[in-house]
Amino acid sequence: MKCPYCDSLESKVVDSRVSEDCSAIRRRRECLNCNKRYTTYERIEIISIRVIKNNQERQTFDISKVKNGILKACEKRPVSTESINEAVDRIEKKIYANASDEISSKLIGEYVMEELKKLDNVAYVRFASVHKQFKDISTFYDELGKIMYEEDKK
Repeated sequence: MKCPYCDSLESKVVDSRVSEDCSAIRRRRECLNCNKRYTTYERIEIISIRVIKNNQERQTFDISKVKNGILKACEKRPVSTESINEAVDRIEKKIYANASDEISSKLIGEYVMEELKKLDNVAYVRFASVHKQFKDISTFYDELGKIMYEEDKK
């Protein structure tokens, strides 16, 4: 670590502490050249993920868009805010676990539909009708048929 006083690259760590929220490590260092002390912080760097839209346009990933889509699908449905937040957290973890700097909006939509199917079938169909761009009523019925078949298996 370069000393901010004399630009020397030689230093030693005198003290290390984890921050209260465990999101950073605070280190007190002492320069071996000028003997002055300074503080450095080590933090996790969240990678910026780009979403590839259907028209190939790229946008910065924004988890609030995912949450808003789920909230809209669950509107006037018996789904708790806590359940929605937990689903959003699971989706976000899947996206970051993807270990890539880009992800398709289609894959994000699939993750959302997986979670909505667990929460509420009506919310799932609402979201799926937009995400899968149902062209006509028969496509809608096909999707309903799949859900009803899965319900009968339970």
